[in-house]
Amino acid sequence: MTASVTSGFRKAAILLTSISDEAGAAILRQLTEDEVHEVTREISLLGKLTDEERHEVLAEFVGAAENPRNFHPGGVEYATSVILAAFGPDHGKRITERLLESIKQEPSDVESIRKADPLHLAKIVQREHPRTIALILCQMDPASAGRVLGGLPQETRVRVARSIASLDQVSPDIVGRLANLIQAKLQIAGDSRTEPCGGVRAVADLLNRVEPATGEEILQAIDQSDPTLGQSIRQLMFVFEDMLNLGQDALRKLLAQVDRKILTMALKGSSPDIKKHFTSVMSSRAAEMLMEDMAALGPVRIRDVQEAQQAVIAIARSLQEKGEISLASASSDEFVE
Repeated sequence: MTASVTSGFRKAAILLTSISDEAGAAILRQLTEDEVHEVTREISLLGKLTDEERHEVLAEFVGAAENPRNFHPGGVEYATSVILAAFGPDHGKRITERLLESIKQEPSDVESIRKADPLHLAKIVQREHPRTIALILCQMDPASAGRVLGGLPQETRVRVARSIASLDQVSPDIVGRLANLIQAKLQIAGDSRTEPCGGVRAVADLLNRVEPATGEEILQAIDQSDPTLGQSIRQLMFVFEDMLNLGQDALRKLLAQVDRKILTMALKGSSPDIKKHFTSVMSSRAAEMLMEDMAALGPVRIRDVQEAQQAVIAIARSLQEKGEISLASASSDEFVE
């Protein structure tokens, strides 16, 4: 922490000036009159802050938010106990009934995040801590999260992608409190459930949905700082089952470049749909011979199948880099005329 950021009131002042007026007002309403006086006094004395000062305070806040010991467990049960303690059994019961009814009528917090416009969300969160953005993106489907990632500044994209890759499981309290940092502009709160979040697969799914140039730009930056992570992401960005997304022309171009023995091994361990997809662009005789070759292989090691599939994927990637095919699958709501 820099020397200029010393007191708790100053930190609170910096935090309040880093979020929306509505969110700041909600926080101030929880303070005593003396605390409000001290915090607002610090706000009036802040002057111009450096990016470093603001970042340090926000990073400290994020760190505190990630520590579940700093917070009550929350939830309807806790809210009910607070209401009953504050207003008594009779009045408190009526307030609790209204609370439960309003909860039923409101969309879930995660749905609010998922329904937010991705480009608008990118503008809102771009100055947040990369880990905060990563946690928010993990609550979204890969297609929408990819659009948010693509709308972030170049340097932020890379840091967010690396943060997602380092995540595993996330506490519902953490997501809820981090979402509150941007609630004034999103009008949402965090998820109340525990869900898998992050990991290398999440980054791969996300990068599959961004523009190819953007995805490659992020991957190259990750390669420079963590080659192993970059390679892991690349291997997962397009799995063999995704070949189902290739059109017939693209599939023919791919088959023209793949060695028959490698193709036979790769298809040996694939699903019936994949086998049918590949043989659909072959002549009847060629398809029949391929099926016979697969049967003749007998039992094979899974590792050998995976290596063959990765070899086919590598050729597909090479064709994509040359602009001859596209591995990106269109989302269901995209159309061409």
